[in-house]
Amino acid sequence: MAAPLVCTRFSDNYELKEELGKGAFSVVRKCIQKHTGLEFAAKIINTKKLSARDFQKLEREARICRKLQHPNIVRLHDSIQEELFHYLVFDLVTGGELFEDIVAREFYSEADASHCIQQILESVNHCHTNGVVHRDLKPENLLLASKVKGAAVKLADFGLAIEVQGDQQAWFGFAGTPGYLSPEVLKKEPYGKPVDIWACGVILYILLVGYPPFWDEDQHRLYAQIKAGAYDYPSPEWDTVTPDAKNLINQMLTVNPAKRVTASDALKHPWICYREKVASAVHRQETVDCLKKFNARRKLKGAILTTMLATRNFSSKYDVHGRSIITNKKGDGSQVKESTESNTTIEDDDVREDKKGTVDRSSTVIAKDAEARKQEIVKITEQLIESINNADFEGYTKICDPHMTAFEPEALGNLLEGMEFHKFYFDHESVLTVLGKNRGINTTVLNPTVHLLGDDAACIAYIILVQYIDKQGVPRSHQYEETRVWHRRDNKWQNVHSHRSASVASTSAAFPPSGVGK
Repeated sequence: MAAPLVCTRFSDNYELKEELGKGAFSVVRKCIQKHTGLEFAAKIINTKKLSARDFQKLEREARICRKLQHPNIVRLHDSIQEELFHYLVFDLVTGGELFEDIVAREFYSEADASHCIQQILESVNHCHTNGVVHRDLKPENLLLASKVKGAAVKLADFGLAIEVQGDQQAWFGFAGTPGYLSPEVLKKEPYGKPVDIWACGVILYILLVGYPPFWDEDQHRLYAQIKAGAYDYPSPEWDTVTPDAKNLINQMLTVNPAKRVTASDALKHPWICYREKVASAVHRQETVDCLKKFNARRKLKGAILTTMLATRNFSSKYDVHGRSIITNKKGDGSQVKESTESNTTIEDDDVREDKKGTVDRSSTVIAKDAEARKQEIVKITEQLIESINNADFEGYTKICDPHMTAFEPEALGNLLEGMEFHKFYFDHESVLTVLGKNRGINTTVLNPTVHLLGDDAACIAYIILVQYIDKQGVPRSHQYEETRVWHRRDNKWQNVHSHRSASVASTSAAFPPSGVGK
């Protein structure tokens, strides 16, 4: 690779274009190299917001990316430090996620899965040869170079990557994504390169059947499965997978890291290097169907939400008001953290001192940023409820996605899509409006709880309490529960899904069957 161009300012050499993505302290924008016309992706980090420790991590990421030059790794072409911003110029990869591409294919076989994992292993082997452990191998970090058929798989996001000497095993901190964490990390034992191979085993398992080998809603039970290496090959989906594929998975998902296959040896496995003879070429429609569901689930609440990074041990995590969010019952040093990127985390809000006695306030800054976005979701939800109360259908449609889905008690368990169902009630005026005109009404949102799902998605759950005066002049109250999913497009939040419970009256008075504001 040619040495990075020397220039004093980013703008001397590049022209910025549209935004591609955004994180807590960074934004990714397309850029064009002025003297060649080539397109790249520029990760622009606001260094003014970074603590000294965060800045060291940024320098480590840049240093690692500089020495990794491989066709299956997103390449760093330039690194420019200015007074307020640090620019990392990467390959512009336009093919999207590998897993999303697979479900869009007309044909997908075991041999295709073999080719995918071969490219992933090639990138991992290059990392390990150069003394780098990625530590966060997962579907979100497996991209395609372009949308052209057969485009190369590219490993991305080295924000959690570390440098090791040879086969060094040490405790480098609790980092990764829950379903892909290795037993040795969960046990807080020394670890090294084998953690990446374990994650490759999880990925290969998913590539073959469309669901992960370890899964549980309860994180502690999930960790227990992983520590024990408790996975199997259930019928009927695994009946059609060849023994050689299962053999490679077994070698990757070996609990003892010393006995786990290396990337170099995995690439020599018959199922990979002789795939034309060994791997099945039969189309796996069931795998594609399961993978579609897996993709949808992880997009909503999976790996993006639960990416972890904990280098200190805490028994619990607190939000910015000091309320406990998660308790670490098993003392494994981990914390579930809402994140905007797979390597951006929120730690507790306590101001801590490092070994030199300096104050680390980075977690406070991140936590406040998250709290501000949560308040933004509460505010837009209140605006939506107000439009319902005022029978303002035009205002309602501006906040809702045109293809919004909903579960409403009146629909008797059926999933609704689009605005026609909602429009019917607006056309006949909101129940709240009718009551408000005649007798007065008060609507209160209680206990709003917001879950951030990255930068551009969020889920809010709350209770609505309605107080009004009936025809006899008697005060009445009524309540129901509601959950809404929000998605931000072009800097505008839109409600894409809602789920409302049947109304519960706190008095004997019956409430109109259409529900409040519908």
